[in-house]
Amino acid sequence: MSDLKVLEQSMVDFSNLKKEPEWFQKLRKAAFTKMTILELPSFEKIRYQRWPIMPKRMLLESIKVELDQKRAVGNTVVQVGSRTLSLKLSDELKQKNIIICDWETALIEHPDLVQKYFMTKAVKWDADRLTSVHLAQLTGGLFIYVPRNVELDEPITSYLTQDARDGQDYVHHVLIVAAENSRFSYLENRDTLGNEATTANIIVEVIAEPNSHVKFAGVDQLGENTTAYINRRGYLLDNAKIDWSIGLLNNGNIIGDFDSDLIGAGAHADVKVVAISTGNQIQGIDTRVTNYGKHSIGQILQHGVILSRSTLTFNGIGHIIKGAKGANAQQESRVLMLSTKARGDANPILLIDENDVQAGHAASVGRVNQEQLYYLMSRGLQKEEAERLVIRGFLGPVLTAIPAADVRERLIETIEGKLINGQKFEKVSR
Repeated sequence: MSDLKVLEQSMVDFSNLKKEPEWFQKLRKAAFTKMTILELPSFEKIRYQRWPIMPKRMLLESIKVELDQKRAVGNTVVQVGSRTLSLKLSDELKQKNIIICDWETALIEHPDLVQKYFMTKAVKWDADRLTSVHLAQLTGGLFIYVPRNVELDEPITSYLTQDARDGQDYVHHVLIVAAENSRFSYLENRDTLGNEATTANIIVEVIAEPNSHVKFAGVDQLGENTTAYINRRGYLLDNAKIDWSIGLLNNGNIIGDFDSDLIGAGAHADVKVVAISTGNQIQGIDTRVTNYGKHSIGQILQHGVILSRSTLTFNGIGHIIKGAKGANAQQESRVLMLSTKARGDANPILLIDENDVQAGHAASVGRVNQEQLYYLMSRGLQKEEAERLVIRGFLGPVLTAIPAADVRERLIETIEGKLINGQKFEKVSR
C-alpha cells in the first residue's frame, strides 16, 4: 500500500474512532484530496519548500504524562498532544455560559458553532497545501466561545504541549470566537515534550464580531527537532479589535504566518512580534494586515535578534483594498545581529489600492551598538551580560507594549535563557 493510501486510511480510522459527525468526515476527505494537488504557500524571501514541513503520521493517542500542577491554576486548559490533562473554569466563566472545550467535545456538543466558524472565515481550508493537510490530519485542538456582551477580568490561559517522544507529528487547531461586544484576554503557551524529529502544523483562528475586543498573547517554545508551520489569523468585523502579542522563542525551523483581515469599518489589529534565532535555526515570519473596511487600522511592530549561524526573516505586509477609505496601515520591522555568521532580513511591503488612506513603514537590520556595549563594559559588566542588556533595550518597545504583566515577565525570563544558550553555542562554534 502506498504512503498516501496509508495516510488516508489512518485519517478514516481516526475519524471513526472519535465518532466525528458526518459533515466533518466529508470535509476531511475533501481536504485530503485537495492537499495532493494544491501548492505550498509562498512567502517573500523565505525558502522553506524543501523542509520536512508536511505531517506524515497521524497522532492516534498521546503517551500518558503527569499533570504539572503549577499550570492548572486559574481559568486554564492543559493539553499534551491530543490529551486534555486539565480544564479548570472559574464560577464567573460558568455563570456567563462561556464555552471552553477540547476539539473532540466541540464537534459533538457544539457542531453548529464549529461548522459556522471553522476554517470558513479567518483561514480557508482549501487556501493551500498546508491548510488542507491541516484539516485532513487534524488530531486535537481547543474551542473557545465568549457570548455577546460578556466581559472577563481574568484571562483564559492555555498550555499546549507537542508530544514529540514517539515521533508522532502534531496537528493542532484553536478556534476562538468573540461574539458581539465581548471583551477578554487569552494567553497561549506552546512547548515541546521529547526530542524526536517531528513536524508541527498549528492553526489559530480568532473571529472578532462587531465591537468585540480580544487580547491575544502567545509564547512559543517548540523543540529544536520540530519543524513547524504556525498560522495565526484574525477576522475582524465592525469596530472589532485584536491586540496580538507573540513571542517566537522556538529552537527549530519555523514558518510564522500571522494575518489579520480587517473586514469591518473601524476594525483595528495591533500586532507585536518578538523573535530570537540561535544556533543553526531558521525562522521566517510573514505578518500581514489587510484593510478591507473603511477607517480600519492595522499596526505591525516586529523586533528580532539573531545569534550564531541562525537566520531570521521578517516580512511586514500592509495591504489596503480598494474601497477602504480612511484606512491606516503602519509597520516597523527591525533585526539586531550579534554574529557575523548570522543572516537577517526585514522586508517592508505596502500594497495600496485606495487614495484616501495613510500608510508608512520602517525597517532595519543592524549590529549591536558598540558605544552602548563599551559604556556598559566600562562599568564592570562582562561582554555577554552587556550584550544581553543592550538586547533587552532593543526589544523593550515591543515588550512594554504587551498589556499582560505576567506574559511580559514570562517572555523576559525565556528571552534571557535563550540568549544565554545562544551565546554559549556561539563560543563553541567559533
